Amino acid sequence: MTEPAGPATETVDSYGMTAERAFADLWSRETLSLRERRLLLLGLLVGLGIDDQVAIHLDAALRTGDLDETELREVVVFLTHYAGWARGTQLNTQVENLIETVRRERAPRH
Repeated sequence: MTEPAGPATETVDSYGMTAERAFADLWSRETLSLRERRLLLLGLLVGLGIDDQVAIHLDAALRTGDLDETELREVVVFLTHYAGWARGTQLNTQVENLIETVRRERAPRH
C-alpha cells in the first residue's frame, strides 16, 4: 500500500529555500525601486548573454508595468551600443516577440 506524499515524505530543497529567501530580501530592499533593479539586471543579463533569464525579466518588466513597450525598445537601443550588435539583435527579437505575445493575449476575443 502506498502512503500519500506529505511533509514527512517530501524532500526539502534547503538550497532552493535559502536562495528564494535571499532573492526576496534583495528585491524588497528600499533604496532602489523595482524598476531600477529590473533595468540593472537586464543590462547585466544582456551583457553576459544569459538569454533565458533576459526573457523572464523582460516578460516580468512588461507585465508588471515596470517598463512599457516604448521603454523596452529604448533599452534595446541603449544596450545594443554597449553589449554589441549580436546581443542587441537577440534582445530586439526577444522584445518584439514578447510585445506581440502580450498584445495578442490582451486583445479582446470575439
